Amino acid sequence: MRSNGKEGSGQTRPRRLLLCLDGVPHEVIETARRRGLFDSFGAPSRLLSPFPTMTNIALSSMLGATPPLGYESLYFDKTARELRGGISKYLGWRTPDKIPSSYMDELDYQEPLAFEFLVYVAPEKVWRTDMQRFRERFGAAPQTRDYFAFLKGTDGLLHIRGPERLAVALESLDKILREIQTTCGGETEIVLFSDHGMNLRENHRIHLKTHLRSRGFALSNSFSERSRDTLAIPAFGLCGYAAIYCGDEERIADVANSLVELQGVDFSIYKDGKDAIAVTGAKGVARVDLKQTKGETSFRYLTSDGDPLQLHPILEMLNQAGKLDEAGFASDKDWLENTANHIYPDPLANLYTSLHTQRVRHTADILVSLRDGYYYGWSPFARLTRLAATHGNALRPSSNAFLMSTHRTLPPYVRADDAQPLLRG
Repeated sequence: MRSNGKEGSGQTRPRRLLLCLDGVPHEVIETARRRGLFDSFGAPSRLLSPFPTMTNIALSSMLGATPPLGYESLYFDKTARELRGGISKYLGWRTPDKIPSSYMDELDYQEPLAFEFLVYVAPEKVWRTDMQRFRERFGAAPQTRDYFAFLKGTDGLLHIRGPERLAVALESLDKILREIQTTCGGETEIVLFSDHGMNLRENHRIHLKTHLRSRGFALSNSFSERSRDTLAIPAFGLCGYAAIYCGDEERIADVANSLVELQGVDFSIYKDGKDAIAVTGAKGVARVDLKQTKGETSFRYLTSDGDPLQLHPILEMLNQAGKLDEAGFASDKDWLENTANHIYPDPLANLYTSLHTQRVRHTADILVSLRDGYYYGWSPFARLTRLAATHGNALRPSSNAFLMSTHRTLPPYVRADDAQPLLRG
């Protein structure tokens, strides 16, 4: 991040190297530390990535930046009522129209635009080149201001090669950071973090479009005035979520209900009125309500069938502790404390916020979280590679990013929306 001249070596705090590793899960960095890597850092916090667990959504939240247009470079424009973007975003130079969020304006280092795609084709070559280029650029930068770098090669390695190859890359990075610490000494704090985690298993494509067509829905890249049963579902990266846009909002619940029986779908969410969302999945149906009272946010989890978010034990614990009010609401703080390490980390605030705030400028009508081991995406990508790992869903492996510092002891868990003061303050 570019300094305002008031922060830097020997002033209000040490100079800071802020280094983001794309897609590295908390559990992977913990394993690396047990092997003796990154031993000059404090214990890593679990940085809770927002759903869908995608890079631009996560980093715009973590850095207080502008929301991206959509969940990926191919997105549905709700004003124009058509799909826009796509593979062309990765061709040519990085022009203003190819910058998804203002956080990218603050980067001192990122790989060339073409590498954002090539990292999934030739991950070993890209990560080696990426790390070496970062080391050279950082070494040439002024020693009087902060430096912000983003390395995407780690994400490609995990997607295509799995954790074994990433372990080799982390050993190389550890050597680079040791060299930097030797050169810069205590005048430079290194903050290492990731944008999201990853499920570390082979993944298989869900047949989402085929299933929806069999239930009477049409798929299109655009909507007309007669698009009552028409859906648009951007398909790009091979990820563990799907974003669905409906030609008629009255069909939203029907679409979500139709996905319950599709293999690979964990649950779907959609707005249920002004201050609630509906959760529909194979494990049941629930409603998440929000209440604002005297500046305090509270949530209520009501199930009508089953327990799709597996929160009944926590509900009972909150009830026994006297944390529920007469209407069944508990404070956001109590929910976070008791679900930060849940199978769905911080699920009520996270899922509610994904639909009721502008994490992207064109919010989907339905967000689908897939089970670990399944993905949705562009079929040509799927034919190019075997997917060894992916991210995107609301489960713990994808939601648990990490955050650690050489100079500070950080909280055991941090929401993405609360990370900006720790990263930039």
